[in-house]
Amino acid sequence: MRAPYQVLIFPYIETENSIQYAIFHRSDYGYWQGIAGGGEDSETPIEAAKREAFEEAGIIRECPYIKLDSVSSLPVEDVVGEFLWGKDVYVIKEFSFGVKVSTRNIKLSKEHVDYKWVCFEEAVTLLKWDSNKTALWELNKRLSKCELKSQ
Repeated sequence: MRAPYQVLIFPYIETENSIQYAIFHRSDYGYWQGIAGGGEDSETPIEAAKREAFEEAGIIRECPYIKLDSVSSLPVEDVVGEFLWGKDVYVIKEFSFGVKVSTRNIKLSKEHVDYKWVCFEEAVTLLKWDSNKTALWELNKRLSKCELKSQ
């Protein structure tokens, strides 16, 4: 059974002089976004994020995740097309994560036709949803802050 929340995940890779983020081109609606999906049964958001990242991009569960403070409210009809959890559930939460990967190789599921590795500035011009832009902004700031501390 689908749980009443959504997860959003941005894979990232650190190079010597930059951080790159993977964004994904939807096969059904044709827009760019992070990896997104819903929880199942009694999964926690982090468990759902790890499962979705593996199913949609082949990212192994052992990769390090960052739980972001960014939480959005999404209209239930926009996410699942109906009032799946009853007539009183109008919005569900979207929990956001970053995941550090060691390779640019992504194994796409049928949900996406393409992916690309881009810098933060390019990603925000391509992403459709404000929740994606906010979550990626937070992830980028957190990673940049860590980068500054290590210098």
